[in-house]
Amino acid sequence: MEQGILIEGVGVTYQTASGTFEALKDVNLKIEPGEFISIVGPSGCGKTTLLNVLAGFLKSNTGQACLDGNPIKGPGPERGVVFQQYAIFPWLTVVENVAFGLKLSANKTAHDRIDEIVDHFLELVGLQDFKKSYPKELSGGMKQRVAIARAYAVNPQVLLMDEPFGALDAQTRQFMQESLLDILEEEKKTVVFITHGVEEATFLSTRVVVMASKPGRIREVIPIDIPYPRKASVKTAPEFVKIRAEIDKVVREEFQKQRQ
Repeated sequence: MEQGILIEGVGVTYQTASGTFEALKDVNLKIEPGEFISIVGPSGCGKTTLLNVLAGFLKSNTGQACLDGNPIKGPGPERGVVFQQYAIFPWLTVVENVAFGLKLSANKTAHDRIDEIVDHFLELVGLQDFKKSYPKELSGGMKQRVAIARAYAVNPQVLLMDEPFGALDAQTRQFMQESLLDILEEEKKTVVFITHGVEEATFLSTRVVVMASKPGRIREVIPIDIPYPRKASVKTAPEFVKIRAEIDKVVREEFQKQRQ
């Protein structure tokens, strides 16, 4: 059986008032188990559309995406999704939010195991002292940590993240990036991560996928040959600066094309 994520010839079109819009065209990518893939590119290049295909929220018009050889036909417990907006329930406490997915039929878990799992992930994201707090009592970064803990709690093979740190201030974003890598060091997962930040993509990823627009397609896949674990200090290393500049150059070229 083919392991990992395989995207073959994926195309997505929409019907709009002005006609047919081609959001994605002939997208092909193989993602190995345990890889951290970041997707960057100008607005409108189809990053979120591709993530929605992988999540099963959207069906492609052509081609297909598969996980471990099985076509993705809809949402499933083997894929966890974290959005940019804090998609947690305001009427539930931190503990209740993290435990939510474990009580659904697809992930039905024994009560004593739920407590154990929730405690483990709250400790990983540093929120064990906020178990009984409600989202309105948390900062933006803490809310996103709740969302990440909830996604991880159901033990998905793949974590799909759509600009999860985009709404955070620079300092909190750096903390969240390092925290995510710390979690991944302990909880090995495959990650597909959308971001507009080239530095963020370079820091987190094993490979960075640069997309072009009109229609959305993959222009270039750039490997990040910097060993893990990574800390913020690596961002000043010559090899990091070189790779970041290479990715930034490609993204800027696509941005300029989009404006023409």
